[in-house]
Amino acid sequence: MLPFWPDTDSVRTDLLDYAFEIEYFDRQLGRMIDLLRQRGELDNTLVVVTADNGMPFPRVKGQTYERAAHLPLAMRWGNGIEHPGRVIEDHVSLIDLAPTFLEVAGVNRENTRMKPVTGRSLAGIFNAETEGQVNPDRNRVLVGKEHHDVGRPDDAGYPARGIITDDYFYVRNFKPDRWPAGPPQTGYLNVDGSPTKTAVLDARTDPDGARRFWEWSFGKRPPEELYRIASDPANVDNLADEPMYRGLKKRLRKRLVSQLEKQGDPRIMGDGDVFEEYRVGGAWQRNFYERYLRGDLEKSDAGWVNPSDFEPNFSPPDSSAGSPTPNSN
Repeated sequence: MLPFWPDTDSVRTDLLDYAFEIEYFDRQLGRMIDLLRQRGELDNTLVVVTADNGMPFPRVKGQTYERAAHLPLAMRWGNGIEHPGRVIEDHVSLIDLAPTFLEVAGVNRENTRMKPVTGRSLAGIFNAETEGQVNPDRNRVLVGKEHHDVGRPDDAGYPARGIITDDYFYVRNFKPDRWPAGPPQTGYLNVDGSPTKTAVLDARTDPDGARRFWEWSFGKRPPEELYRIASDPANVDNLADEPMYRGLKKRLRKRLVSQLEKQGDPRIMGDGDVFEEYRVGGAWQRNFYERYLRGDLEKSDAGWVNPSDFEPNFSPPDSSAGSPTPNSN
């Protein structure tokens, strides 16, 4: 059980249901591999098994924490990966898959009209003899977020950038006055409805001090966060304001900014508001917050959450306990 969820029967059952879904996926994957083997194409096929986000649970999917960014990745290619069975500890990103596929397919991007990519091919790892850390330069990965949901005033997003190394995770939240998972009034739309979400939302008004679960998943966040992954893989003990970590935080911030400047990230280059100008979702999703408060939308119009997730009469937690306070944005 992860420490940022209540340890209740409903949450445990929810996790068990999720485990059943993973088992179903595994069975289907096995059927695909068996079919490739029957057709004599298994060793000629690069099989990649990964995910596009973390679990669809509070404080994971759509967020910038390690549990959201640290995904499974298994690759098999009988005729292309030397010394199979190795466990690689290099930091890789989903953006590395496209240049990998192009390289192993023999496509020279310089001879095409394709735009440049920031990802790096993994083909060099395929040919390596060692395991563990193969490429010393792959010692970190960047994470970022702009828009992943709807339901905020003016369709605003939640901009954040972070860097993950072997030992630490640093993240900068550019708009800490906004609700990271969406406003309470419109149901925290960045988190799918589930028994776990309901349990965490109920914890906000729990008289026995369980409100911390709500704060971890739905409360507002500070401008900077710093976590030590080895001792705190769940990222619940923020070290950003600890004096002994001041130098480390500064170095990680500098390293993050340097990488983002090389990529020309508008959020770092002073033009971050350009992200606020992009249209969000389909037409029915735009201006969701304003339309819902006017009464033009029903709770059922957000089909991925439960009607009980909406808190139109939300009142802020007691600020004396260090809880976040609401803000119109």
